[in-house]
Amino acid sequence: MTSEELKMFLKQHRVPGKFYKIGGRHNHRICMEKTDSGWEVFFSDNKEKVGLSRYNDEASACRGMKNEMNKLMKLMYGMTWAD
Repeated sequence: MTSEELKMFLKQHRVPGKFYKIGGRHNHRICMEKTDSGWEVFFSDNKEKVGLSRYNDEASACRGMKNEMNKLMKLMYGMTWAD
């Protein structure tokens, strides 16, 4: 899965955009961004990367981001999607 495919997946599954940022950073959201050494998934809190996970490739980062969003949707709404 690519980051563009992940964006479409989250939109199709009605995950509110206010919960995440793919391709950058936004305060108080789960973020996925490309770095010089690979990809990172984290919660952005006042410029801090909380719960930082690093990945070597985009597909692995997308799986990590999808998993984080799945947990958030389950916590917030008591619902999720099947893989």
